[in-house]
Amino acid sequence: MPLDQTLVGRSFPPTDPYEVTREAVADFVAATGDRYDGGPAPATFPIVLAFDAMQAFLDNEGLALHRIVHGEQRFAYERPVEVGDTLVATLTVSSLRQIGGNDIIGTTSALTAPDGSLVCTAHATLVHRGEEDA
Repeated sequence: MPLDQTLVGRSFPPTDPYEVTREAVADFVAATGDRYDGGPAPATFPIVLAFDAMQAFLDNEGLALHRIVHGEQRFAYERPVEVGDTLVATLTVSSLRQIGGNDIIGTTSALTAPDGSLVCTAHATLVHRGEEDA
């Protein structure tokens, strides 16, 4: 069954606060086969929080992760993510359309600091594969 269009514009509760530690950034960088020597987190690091926000959205809507194909990911920065930052991500469904029995879900996750200032916006396109014929 297709997702309801009333999801568009709906925001979900923010993630728990996430402290960006040197160890977390180093582990993230190591997973890419590189070494972290300090400085800002890599440009793709916000996916850590954006994924938590996406999983909470999927859980809330009863959508199984194994039915999701990650179609696109973009980041827009107000400033770099730094070690010592504490951030939360708030996901909003920005678009929804159906193609061939699949839901194409556009999401925007705003990553903010404790003072409410925007640090980064993560845009994702998720394809929720429709149910297969029995």
